[in-house]
Amino acid sequence: MAATMAKDYYEILGVPRTASDKEIRSAYRRLARRYHPDVNPNDKSAEQHFKDITNAYEVLSDPEKRKKYDKYGDQWEYADQFEEMQRQNQGARAGAYTAGDGTRVHFETAGADFGDFGSIFEDLFGRERGGPRARRGPRRGRDIDTAVEVTLEEAFRGTTRTVQLQAAERCTACGGTGQKGPTICPECGGEGQRYRPRRLEVKVPAGVRTGSRVRIAGEGEPGFNGGQNGDLYLIVTVLPHQRFERKGDDLYIDVDVPVLDAILGGEVEVPTLEGKVMLKIREQTQNGTQVRLAGKGMPVLGSSGRRGDLYARVRAQLPTSLSGEERELYQRLRDLSAARA
Repeated sequence: MAATMAKDYYEILGVPRTASDKEIRSAYRRLARRYHPDVNPNDKSAEQHFKDITNAYEVLSDPEKRKKYDKYGDQWEYADQFEEMQRQNQGARAGAYTAGDGTRVHFETAGADFGDFGSIFEDLFGRERGGPRARRGPRRGRDIDTAVEVTLEEAFRGTTRTVQLQAAERCTACGGTGQKGPTICPECGGEGQRYRPRRLEVKVPAGVRTGSRVRIAGEGEPGFNGGQNGDLYLIVTVLPHQRFERKGDDLYIDVDVPVLDAILGGEVEVPTLEGKVMLKIREQTQNGTQVRLAGKGMPVLGSSGRRGDLYARVRAQLPTSLSGEERELYQRLRDLSAARA
């Protein structure tokens, strides 16, 4: 039987094996937008590509999973079993086993007698195609990542999104076991699950920022043999705002202040994400001064009522036209300044 070639997660995302977390995250976002089912309706190739991208990002974005993947490749999920076998045996000798799906698995053994290695790996990877793929005990389903974009206003208040997933569902014909009686289930081909489009309305909490991973419990792929479902993670991108700049949970905005108010003091209106407030300008406020409005920034994700601050950056506005009287007054002011110097 010919071996099934596993897809390389780094190649799927188009990044080198030395890629940083930021490079991996950037590649995922770019590809997810390109191949998302909403952008490519009824395109099976794009759906499969989106699934591959999501699976690759799920592993490479998690430091522990990535470490296992770098060592064991597409069999990273069984790293704990491999390492336990190696811990039990010293003075190892090398060997290999071809699993039922054609995967070539390399291992090391020692003096102790493990008996039939084929039966051990069949327990891990399932038996040959055409026979039952039963596993010992339940197995948790995979997590799913999906990209979500929100505006700054939506990130401030919280919002909802309807996401479309190409997600697996537990096969109802066999209950997710892959077997129907003594033979494989004809409905799912022994996989225990079937892939179908699924629309889901999800909540995006207030305070999210670009890079936030919002967990939707139990909405990932179904488990095997009675195992619990995986989770759905929303990978959030907050779109740039026309007026506000965000740094962490704080917001920054430029506020135009008439030059006379900056010199003599006064009040100006300052926009916030909840409406306008009046800001007191002290006399002789310098251009570029930042005035803090406590608690007028973004909600702190996961907290109860905590907020960042809003910083108003003073931008002194010079007059663009002067009457004769105004010009005369400014001239007198300059003369006074020169005399005092």
